[in-house]
Amino acid sequence: MENAIFEAALDQLTSGGYARLTMEGVAAAARTGKAALYRRWTSKVELVIDALDSTLPRPYGIPDLGSARAELLQLIELFTDAICSRAGAALHTLMAELSQQQAEVFKDFIVQRVIGPTKDTILDILRRGVERGDVRPGAVTPLVVDVVPAMLMFQVKAFEELAPDFAVRLVDDVLIPMVRQP
Repeated sequence: MENAIFEAALDQLTSGGYARLTMEGVAAAARTGKAALYRRWTSKVELVIDALDSTLPRPYGIPDLGSARAELLQLIELFTDAICSRAGAALHTLMAELSQQQAEVFKDFIVQRVIGPTKDTILDILRRGVERGDVRPGAVTPLVVDVVPAMLMFQVKAFEELAPDFAVRLVDDVLIPMVRQP
């Protein structure tokens, strides 16, 4: 039942926007009662956050693939797939529609749930690369780590979709030249 509710919320968000998303509409689309929604979520903000949280990928657990390039590529492809998914479209719709003040609660969610864990994972990948010798030690910095989320957000904001080869180009043209051993 929860999956049906989350799907209905994301569908309403992408088709009609946040302003038109209603608890009544989500309940009807999920074939449940409005009271059932309000027992779990006191507002549509909470419902949308939980719906996004349930569908966005977890940037943890990128295995040791033997090279920083392969690991970075796997992580970035995880996010390019997510950006191109229904949850990504819903998140894009949400952020484009809301005022700065309204967007703060969602921004906090994105930072805590997506950006922070992604940066931690990139740090882990770069540290493993240093241990293997394919990343120079001086490259493991917060600024280098910021490149991935910054580029993803820039591409989505500026172009609204990602080129099919975006992950490979970001890794091969930007990240690897920045971090590799001389």
